[in-house]
Amino acid sequence: MDTDESVHTPPGLGLRHGKERRSGDRRGVDRGTGSRRRRERRRNAARGLFFSALAFAIPHQVAKQEMVAAKMPLVLGSRPAGPRVTVSIDSYDVGDRTHAFDDLIREAARKYDLNPSLIRSVIRMESGFNLFAVSKAGAMGLMQLMPEVAREYGVTDAFDARQNIMAGSWLLRDLLQRHDGNLALTLASYNAGPGAVASHGNRVPPFKETQNYVKRITGWIADERATS
Repeated sequence: MDTDESVHTPPGLGLRHGKERRSGDRRGVDRGTGSRRRRERRRNAARGLFFSALAFAIPHQVAKQEMVAAKMPLVLGSRPAGPRVTVSIDSYDVGDRTHAFDDLIREAARKYDLNPSLIRSVIRMESGFNLFAVSKAGAMGLMQLMPEVAREYGVTDAFDARQNIMAGSWLLRDLLQRHDGNLALTLASYNAGPGAVASHGNRVPPFKETQNYVKRITGWIADERATS
């Protein structure tokens, strides 16, 4: 076995930087070993008791706080201890909007000599009473005015409820006069355009969308009259 003293033992295996962990000089010094060890044992025992008591108390304290938080209402400005739940609201009901514009509808009905139920039913069909509705074709607002129609009837803001309802009602009045008061043709023209009605011999065009449009609105008007 090679006993060459030049071989270095890795640190931590009984030697420190090539020397013994305890030198002879240190062994010869009186360090009060007995009394110091007794003090360390007492200190370690006290520390152990302290952490044991702390570990025992913390879970009970947290549980107590959670029970209080579950039973008591949240006080403004306070935040309960323990786990918290974050709730996100994806949707909410804004309420019934079918009568949100009744005052404007009545005003437009008086001005253009229309049945309020006609205006309300057209709004219901066109936008579902959504003031900011925009169709893929570019129709805007409650009565879904196309940009060229809005300009023709003097609308400067198609998302202004009053301007939109007034212009749409004015258009309904013009279409009623054009079709001699025929409601079905008026509604068909509002949906598909007067040119489509004219090109089909002044009849409701055979478009499923237009036919459904006329049927539903005339049904709603009839229902409103029956309940009024």
